[in-house]
Amino acid sequence: MKSGPTSSANDEGTPLRATIAVIAGDGIGPEVVDEGVRVLERVAQKFGHEFSLQAAPFGGIAIDLTGDPLPQDTLDKCAAADAVLLGAIGGPKWGPAAAVRPEQGLLRLRRELGVYANLRPIALHPALRDASVLKPEVLDGVDLIFVRELTGGIYFGEKKRDAFMASDLCTYSVPEIERITRVAGRLAMRRRKKIVSIDKSNVLETSRLWREVSEHVIRREYPDVSIEHMLVDSAAMHLLRRPRDFDVLLTENMFGDILTDEAAMLASSLGVLPSASLGAGKRGLYEPIHGSAPDIAGKGIANPIGTILSVALLLRYSLELEHEANTVEQAVDRCIANGARTADIAEHGRPAMTTRRMGDAVLAALG
Repeated sequence: MKSGPTSSANDEGTPLRATIAVIAGDGIGPEVVDEGVRVLERVAQKFGHEFSLQAAPFGGIAIDLTGDPLPQDTLDKCAAADAVLLGAIGGPKWGPAAAVRPEQGLLRLRRELGVYANLRPIALHPALRDASVLKPEVLDGVDLIFVRELTGGIYFGEKKRDAFMASDLCTYSVPEIERITRVAGRLAMRRRKKIVSIDKSNVLETSRLWREVSEHVIRREYPDVSIEHMLVDSAAMHLLRRPRDFDVLLTENMFGDILTDEAAMLASSLGVLPSASLGAGKRGLYEPIHGSAPDIAGKGIANPIGTILSVALLLRYSLELEHEANTVEQAVDRCIANGARTADIAEHGRPAMTTRRMGDAVLAALG
């Protein structure tokens, strides 16, 4: 890709000009992205920045419009932007039997943007202890982050199928494992200096290589960081049994995809969790970890918090606006502490807000 970011250099307190591609996608994607956009606009107004927001079709809606889940114009806008904000994609209309599926566009977008590291922070807000299906005493003190490799593994391997069999090839190279391990190492140095690397090395050759390379990188380049290796089935159990023991979890692509959805229960709901997908430069892809939820699409009841917190990550990692990112996160914290709830996190029998009202609450807290 030849296009590059357009943001001007920023010092703290200096107005910033930046271009952000906004791809709402399918299902509840447009509803939650609308609230993320409102937060971006308020941040720009409050702090004197100039954000050019470039909307583009992506996913199922793009298939309906063009036959391609990732049209060239959408890819060009993403490639030219400083950051990409994504809602959600997919739905029954473009299910597994379809010849062209939204997920094909998502995998291609990740590869084209070179965003190989997916960061998924998970922490429970104290006010949501009773919203989780897990016992509060299990949840207290949970503060962890997944570092998921995003552009390799079985999702990107060669695929074959005929009338009698199908296969998906899983491959990982030493450089792929080294670079994602370094991301985990840098994060661990800023946290509790503890990594759990997750694999299936008792069965898979890719996992045996993963274990050897990740161990070597951490021991050689991050000697102050401890690294423990854990089989994925054990990790799935311990995430619910003793989640506070985890700090940084390093995973390959498919294992990370599955485990982060499980770990969402630690934070009460998929709807409150953000993610950042990063590469070698500053450009990143930011999205909530939930799906398109077609069963509630159009009802105005989806939780926009995951998207709004993804906006905070966008401000922090791609635009280097740490103060603004903190301001957004603090606004969300105040809203939840003051009782703002959508249906997914509302206690039984308590009233729930609409998507727009929750967005209004965050904007009010932003000032």
